[in-house]
Amino acid sequence: MTAPRIDIDTIRRLPKAVLHDHLDGGLRPATLVELAGTVGHTLPTTDPQALADWYYEAANSGDLVRYIATFEHTLAVMQTREGLLRTAEEYVLDLAEDGVVYGEVRYAPELMVNGGLTLPEVVETVQEGLAAGMAKAAAAGTPVRVGTLLCGMRMFDRTREIADLAVTFRDAGVVGFDIAGAEDGFPPADHLAAFEHLRGESVPFTIHAGEAHGLPSIQQALQVCGAQRIGHGVRITEDIVDGKLGRLAGWVRDRRIALEMCPTSNLQTGAATSIAEHPITALRDLGFRVTLNTDNRLVSGTTMTREMSLLVEEAGWTVEDLRTVTVNAVKSAFIPFDERNALLHDVVLPGYAAAL
Repeated sequence: MTAPRIDIDTIRRLPKAVLHDHLDGGLRPATLVELAGTVGHTLPTTDPQALADWYYEAANSGDLVRYIATFEHTLAVMQTREGLLRTAEEYVLDLAEDGVVYGEVRYAPELMVNGGLTLPEVVETVQEGLAAGMAKAAAAGTPVRVGTLLCGMRMFDRTREIADLAVTFRDAGVVGFDIAGAEDGFPPADHLAAFEHLRGESVPFTIHAGEAHGLPSIQQALQVCGAQRIGHGVRITEDIVDGKLGRLAGWVRDRRIALEMCPTSNLQTGAATSIAEHPITALRDLGFRVTLNTDNRLVSGTTMTREMSLLVEEAGWTVEDLRTVTVNAVKSAFIPFDERNALLHDVVLPGYAAAL
């Protein structure tokens, strides 16, 4: 007996939690056009829909480096206080519209100082924009809690400095840290000083690993650097043969280390071949703590509703599966346990019960 199909309206109503989503990858196309005109930046097109289409097509190269190159245009309009305030506020409102009740947004402050803002000013401005968005969403009856992850860029040398920034702002909305950028050739262990500092200050962090680079990047992220979560992690499947887990895969599953999986993005960067065969389903079945995420909503032309719908339509997921990944995300959020527990029992579980 098969479970009843979940329609798109039901999925849209479901409470969602997203842990892996980049601020500079989620701008509204119309906002990008308007801000680019203000700062004099040339875009591939000034038609918002055509620009959204360009992003989606440009990102479908199957290459992580080319995927990352599409961020040139969004970053160009995020160098001023006005640009950061607007993109941060709209980011929250777009999450709320999508049914997200908890989100963690990540960005690299060092990429947003070309307009004269200092690193602390970038963080303060983004937090101001996020707070404005949360206030508006709450007033509209769609409250969403958003925490911030600060990213150091793994191909540069400022990760220790950004780790300091995360420590400084951890009581002002910043909930953790990450390293981002091209994986291949830039191993996590190169930034061990940043991770040691964060551990010493009890600041949690995740690490992009197991996407463009394989098991060694996951091994380093966990066993050398001490990450509490793994960004993407799809290539952990290389340590699983006929359902039997190797040492590293067993460590990830048994210690409940969350995998921040992003199906559409993984297809675009070549880390997966299809939604139907994306590792998230097999890993879910094997008991891993998988979470579902958007990664970059503009670049991947996606939302949490769309990601859920794709898994339902192409991988046979049920509403119970969607609830599982949502619960996994809440349990793995970088906020205090009592806040996670309240979010789970007061919002997520009742929301699923009410939607069905």
